Amino acid sequence: MKIVADATIPFLKGVFEPYGEVVYLEGTEIRREDLMDADALIVRSRTRCGQRLLEGTPVKIIASATIGTDHIDMPWCLENGIYVQNAPGCKSGGVLNYFFSALYGAAARKSIPLAGATLGIIGVGHVGSRIELVARTLGFHVLMYDPPRAEAEGPQQFCTLDYLLENSDVVTLHAPLTEETRHMANAEFFSKMKMGAFFVNTARGELVVEDALMEAIPRLGPVILDTWNHEPNINQTLMSMVDIATPHIAGYSYQGKQQGTAAVVRAVARFFGIPELFDFFPVTDVAELEAVHLDVADLSQGQIASLFQYNYPIFTDDFLFRMNPDGFEQLRKDYRYRREYYID
Repeated sequence: MKIVADATIPFLKGVFEPYGEVVYLEGTEIRREDLMDADALIVRSRTRCGQRLLEGTPVKIIASATIGTDHIDMPWCLENGIYVQNAPGCKSGGVLNYFFSALYGAAARKSIPLAGATLGIIGVGHVGSRIELVARTLGFHVLMYDPPRAEAEGPQQFCTLDYLLENSDVVTLHAPLTEETRHMANAEFFSKMKMGAFFVNTARGELVVEDALMEAIPRLGPVILDTWNHEPNINQTLMSMVDIATPHIAGYSYQGKQQGTAAVVRAVARFFGIPELFDFFPVTDVAELEAVHLDVADLSQGQIASLFQYNYPIFTDDFLFRMNPDGFEQLRKDYRYRREYYID
């Protein structure tokens, strides 16, 4: 068995070496010629997996340590007998932490009260559903827009997109990138948002028409962006206009990386029949990175904001990115994974 793997996936080196050959390459530098004798490919979102990369290779499985699969040509892989496994939900805890640290941090900087605010969640899957539960615990009113879930579960707990935009003090995107959702946040979208409402995107940059967002910023409240069009070559003018800017690291928690790597190792192990790795999970060898419980009962909004900022000082990531916007990929590569915190 031969595996080609993205060299930046943590906790992976040494895991498969007892069972076969492993070649580690930068995700953006994996080429078709590297796969001509490979059985498996382990990637992140930076490797575009489709006909151009895979045609004529013996690759039988692609395991991606990501929550999405928009970097993989799923119909082509299905048609050509290549099994694909991603890691849904692996980054949900990290994005949850990022969202609330950013939200409370931006609100504190601009003296915006959040008590009794209405949070509009677009896309209520692994990440959106966790944000919903914590938001309700923290006293937010919550509106949810998720057409697939509304169709499957009934419309009672969901609303239309127009209603959400018109009535939310905070709008946050957690939808997957599809042909239906691409550029959904366009000029019409922003025109329907409440004056002074927050806008947050930690999902995919291509959900947003950046020119439309730039035009809308003067009438919006704080804008928080972790994902961008044309990564890593981001729109630096837009960056200068937003309140918090980070280089696609919202899900970069220690626990999220453990879960993502565990998912790809288990997928490859089960595909090739390596029972010793069926239940693989990376060891937490740094005590300071163990997940921590936050008790928010009976705390004021100011105290909650301080607690979130203490556990994840997001403005440090914002500062480092603004100091080196051309270092998008290097900042991601060198990122020091943060521990997750959780709220009952």
